[in-house]
Amino acid sequence: MGWPYKNLVRPLLFTQDAERAHDFTLNTLACASRDEFISNAIGKFFSSPELPVKVFGLKFPNPVGLAAGMDKFAVAVPVWEKLGFGFCELGGVTWLAQPGNPTPRMFRVIADEVIVNRMGFNNPGAEYFAHKLSGWKNSGRWPEHPVGINLGKSKITPLEKAAEDYAKSFHALRDLADFFVVNVSSPNTPGLRELQDKSALNDILAALQEHNKIQRPILIKVAPDLSLEALDEILQLASLRHIAGIIATNTTIVRPQTDGSVSRKIYSEPGGLSGKPLQARSTEIIRHIFKRTSGQLPIIGVGGVFTADDAWEKITAGASLLQIYTGLVFEGPGVTSKIVAGLHEKLKVAGMKDFQEAIGSNT
Repeated sequence: MGWPYKNLVRPLLFTQDAERAHDFTLNTLACASRDEFISNAIGKFFSSPELPVKVFGLKFPNPVGLAAGMDKFAVAVPVWEKLGFGFCELGGVTWLAQPGNPTPRMFRVIADEVIVNRMGFNNPGAEYFAHKLSGWKNSGRWPEHPVGINLGKSKITPLEKAAEDYAKSFHALRDLADFFVVNVSSPNTPGLRELQDKSALNDILAALQEHNKIQRPILIKVAPDLSLEALDEILQLASLRHIAGIIATNTTIVRPQTDGSVSRKIYSEPGGLSGKPLQARSTEIIRHIFKRTSGQLPIIGVGGVFTADDAWEKITAGASLLQIYTGLVFEGPGVTSKIVAGLHEKLKVAGMKDFQEAIGSNT
């Protein structure tokens, strides 16, 4: 669906405000999720080839997943699998329901294939989220691929009580997902990135592991704007707090150079940037983590993945899994299967029989 999406569907969507287009798309997918016949029809068109990989004890049908931020209200859980994703990460979810930041809060730079957002963890709260997920499970529509949940801090919770806030959300949701992600790297909640400090993060992870009776994998999502020294301090917590993996990376507060007045205006908006300009930095962070941990700590690579070439770059730098968000917006619903099929070709050309051989092969 690459040509029809880019030339017919996307131009219509992009005539709307970015958040309004997002909401329209998600509402459409939510309707499809509630109808088994429509969901299965979507699967016929967009399912991905099998490219299985096992990471932190979970089996993934392919390594390309949906990044957090797309489905914050768990309204389209069944359909992500039908769109060819090997896993999905829902949320971010906070303990307290919150509306997020004032609108407008999402912007596009089409020429640079960029989204800038300052959503601010708009979500219905952990208890409602648990109710929603339980409904999907009870309906028999739960996907077969792994499902993760991204956990954030409630905006009104003081930083010194962050560990308690995260722990409450985890306790409410721990039986309803396959893995969890500690998000301390969003630039859109005041002070949140301060929780990447080793001491503060250690307190959060300790609180979560205290409630982790069934040993769900817990990952940390890091910012691309961290220094490598600060990143190394986070990595030191991996064995101490039994971290299952790292997601590299969140959005960036850095802006690319531009000559266009429209682009400059959007880049002046506060918030996190995702898309093509993030590609190189996120890959640099992946390569650093892989080398520093001798490939022993699984990495989910995210940031500027639009094509199989982009995906291969991150995998050979050390990523075991990938996630896309902005790539889905710009490339359309066929992007996942196209990337997975492209990875098959990459493995064949490289003479590799197993996906695992590719991980970190260019470090």
